[in-house]
Amino acid sequence: MNAIQVTFRDLPYSPAIEFHIKEKAAKLREYFERFIYCHVVLTIPQKHKHQGKLFNVRINLAVPGKEIAVTHQLNQDIYVAIRDAFDALGRRIENYLDRRHGDVKAHRFPLRGYVLRIFPDEGFGFIKGQDDNEYYFSLTNVSAKKFHHLRIGDSVHFLTEPSDEGLQARRVVKARYHYAKDPDRE
Repeated sequence: MNAIQVTFRDLPYSPAIEFHIKEKAAKLREYFERFIYCHVVLTIPQKHKHQGKLFNVRINLAVPGKEIAVTHQLNQDIYVAIRDAFDALGRRIENYLDRRHGDVKAHRFPLRGYVLRIFPDEGFGFIKGQDDNEYYFSLTNVSAKKFHHLRIGDSVHFLTEPSDEGLQARRVVKARYHYAKDPDRE
């Protein structure tokens, strides 16, 4: 049997809470059958400005070759704090297993281009990509809400997304350097 340890700090021991935690920890086998140990620490942070008691749940789970930890799951209801901490731990275990099995999401590289046309009053524009395609973008596609800072000729980085109307740019970011000049823009 895998070791499941529960520690109560700054709050009284409760067999019902310990039983609840051990049930949650036993369900971790659905994610990972061979964890080495699971240590859950329940505390009430001192000198917190929030009214009422906030419960903090810290979980350390040792699996072969790694220790996965979740901390600072604060809530006024201890059962909600426990649930949130175990949910966060479940997500971390899934990420760990995905990396272990090589199922990591591949990130696409952004394209480079420059603002070809922009219509600030209407809230959209077009980018000429380094692949010579034109990409539509709107103010909702510009990162950091800097649509009104873009000018014709500004270098940008962006990701592409097919749409019903054609090619669309998303996550448009103004580049720090200037893209190579296009002869049509001079």
